[in-house]
Amino acid sequence: MPPSEGADASSAPKEDAKPSPSSPPSLDAVRLRKQPPPEGRESLWRRRSAIFSFWAVVLCLGLPVWWKTTAIYRADLPLQDMTDWAEGKICKPVFPLRIAVEAPLPPQDAHHLLRTTQHALDDLNEFSAHHLRLMLADPPAPANASQQVVVDGTRNTSDDEDIALSIRLIPVETGATPRSHLQPYSPTLDVYYTPNQIPPPSSTGSPLATFIAHELHKIFAEEQAQLAYLLSTASGGHSSKMKSLSPETSAELQRQSTRALKYAPTYHLTFSLFTPTSTPSAWDIESALRQYVAPLLDSFSAISNFTVDTQVQLYATFSPSIRQPEYDEALKAWTLRKEDLSGFINAAEWPLSPSIGKGPTVNFVLYVPDKTQSPLLVKESGANSWLIPQWGGVAILNPTAPGKDAIVSASLTKEALGPAMHTFSNQLISLLGLPQMPSSLPLRISTLARVRAASLIFSASSTLGALAQVYQKLPSIPVPDSVAKSVDLALAHLQLACDRLREGRFQGALELARIAEGEAEKAFFERSMVGQVYFPDEHKVAVYLPLLGPVAVPLVMAALKELKSGLSALRGR
Repeated sequence: MPPSEGADASSAPKEDAKPSPSSPPSLDAVRLRKQPPPEGRESLWRRRSAIFSFWAVVLCLGLPVWWKTTAIYRADLPLQDMTDWAEGKICKPVFPLRIAVEAPLPPQDAHHLLRTTQHALDDLNEFSAHHLRLMLADPPAPANASQQVVVDGTRNTSDDEDIALSIRLIPVETGATPRSHLQPYSPTLDVYYTPNQIPPPSSTGSPLATFIAHELHKIFAEEQAQLAYLLSTASGGHSSKMKSLSPETSAELQRQSTRALKYAPTYHLTFSLFTPTSTPSAWDIESALRQYVAPLLDSFSAISNFTVDTQVQLYATFSPSIRQPEYDEALKAWTLRKEDLSGFINAAEWPLSPSIGKGPTVNFVLYVPDKTQSPLLVKESGANSWLIPQWGGVAILNPTAPGKDAIVSASLTKEALGPAMHTFSNQLISLLGLPQMPSSLPLRISTLARVRAASLIFSASSTLGALAQVYQKLPSIPVPDSVAKSVDLALAHLQLACDRLREGRFQGALELARIAEGEAEKAFFERSMVGQVYFPDEHKVAVYLPLLGPVAVPLVMAALKELKSGLSALRGR
């Protein structure tokens, strides 16, 4: 039955009431309205698949491609062998010198004399790495080789270049004996004796044998000192075969080493004529070089090669950094102070190139002062020439001298250039490191060859050791195969050079050591490798961060969000 109209309104059913616009919404309603609709399983896996595909492309394709295209190739190097050579563990240089003795004696007396002399020589030797081996020459010798008989009686065939010195025993009847004479231009020592000085077979010593031993020890004393100094500096003073040197000798050898040029297969010699006026404007330099300098350069041809050029510079003024010459009443000459000699060369205006070609340049400057400032000398010493260490030399040719007429005209003759050429020759000898003793030039050159061979072995070994340290401490630099090839060649030639030293074949050791040093330098200064040494990791971060940052941040954040969502779902279960 329908309700009556007058029935109570409270008993009637209520309809869903809508909130009035003026009333605030409840908190639950706000939350329901802000939450997104629940995500279906299909859309969830679609989103995760998209994120996974991006990461798969990055990890499986992008990262390998980046790694392959930016990977640094490093060839394998024999690091242990390189380090062992640098530390001197592989090669202990020794210098066995062969001394050929020509004795006009019966074989039995000759062998006994050699044995007696060898014993006396061994007693005098304090440097076991450098020892002299006496051999008996068997005349007549062939033109290109000489057969030798060793002290113990065995025969040995050796090239002439392997004989360091020849001793000729010459019997005489007059004059003081025994006496000796060293040939200045031949590696030959003439020993004069009387027949009664030959020791009998039953004796254990003789004055003649002692005399020969002392002469040989004196001849090779400076060579032993140079080699001992070289070994001590290369091994840090820990070589068991090192000879003790006096402080004075060490200081002198140190001075010679700092004055001499570094060894090079080729040197470039520049002879320059400078004058502050217009005369002399020409010089007969070709004839002077041919007569005074060419023979010396030919003597050094077994060690280094030389190229020569000349130049003339007129109106060449002094360097403004030095004081002008002053007249000295006592010397009756214009003088330069010793402290101004180092600034004598006007490098700003004089055309002196520091290097021409591959080899170092050695400059020789002939300065002809104005007649109004002649003669020009060094105040402290009165000399007219001086040496500039590791650079060259300077000689002053004065147009006038006390008591003499003018010797310089518009052109310098070969005779006028003679004193200056002799001065330049002596300066070149000092710059090349040639020892001062003995008096025989071939012996001094052979000494220089042995010293250079040992120094090149030490230099190449040190370079290989430095390369091994760079290889280990800088893993980011590339090492091409050419470096490995040069290292292998250097090691092989070093071993051969060391073997040649032990065999006493010093010229061959020098050639091999020269190749080894060149290959070691070539490997160490490889262009592609040196360029990466100064490219630190901070530069790589600065390059990659602007490129990869905008791409990496969305991928990383999306992966972290999905990982967090997955962990929350696992906890809810």
